Amino acid sequence: MSGSQQPQLLVAAPALCAQPRQRPSSSRLPRPSVLSLGVGPSPSKQGHPREMLAARKSTHRLHPLKPATLYMPAGVPNSPSRQRRHTLPASEFRCLTPEDATSVFEIEREAFVSVSGTCPLPLDEIRHFLTLCPELSLGWFVEGRLVAFIIGSLWDEERLTQESLTLHRPGGRMAHLHVLAVHRTFRQQGKGSVLLWRYLQHLGGLAAVRNAVLMCEGPLVPFYQKFGFRAVGPCAVTVGALTFTELQCSLRSLTCLRRNSGC
Repeated sequence: MSGSQQPQLLVAAPALCAQPRQRPSSSRLPRPSVLSLGVGPSPSKQGHPREMLAARKSTHRLHPLKPATLYMPAGVPNSPSRQRRHTLPASEFRCLTPEDATSVFEIEREAFVSVSGTCPLPLDEIRHFLTLCPELSLGWFVEGRLVAFIIGSLWDEERLTQESLTLHRPGGRMAHLHVLAVHRTFRQQGKGSVLLWRYLQHLGGLAAVRNAVLMCEGPLVPFYQKFGFRAVGPCAVTVGALTFTELQCSLRSLTCLRRNSGC
């Protein structure tokens, strides 16, 4: 069937019943049609044994129809089912943008307010960092939904200070990790470990960044040490009554960039 022909409906013509006394010439009887149905005349309507044999032989001579691809005539668009479907990727890692700030803040607020009573980054500071240095952030999206994120900025001193919480120093060689958070429905699944490993790999590809630094509470220190961070002492930064340990990591070391199988 050519590309411009329309598909025809294929049916089987019914066989005529044989007359008991006067049988017309076989040349005037319509031949049973098999075509796409793949069956011969009904056994109850078959005639003389010779006719049955002739019909069977004619069936053997027919080639079975094979499925063929139908093409729409020129100028007629394909149906929506034949068009390419655009779907969101199942899992995607990418740098965040200011448009992601609200989703980031919702995850952060739920993760930290219930524990410490405050967020590391208010919504306006999230937008501030995602505008100045989006390349120092990383979000994990599942089917278009943000499930985990890290936000960082550059720092140009050897140790963190109170100012490092709100400043981005473009000339700095140290990436300050402000916050890492995972959506509550995706916790206890190892997503924080995977995201941090990806983030450190991402930082290792930035020529201007040589080290990573963060501050955390004591119970979290072993978690970050598995990724190559080492404690450098108490952090000068305090938030209310909370105190922190400062940890640093060299991005040029293989320990930092190699995924720990125990994570």
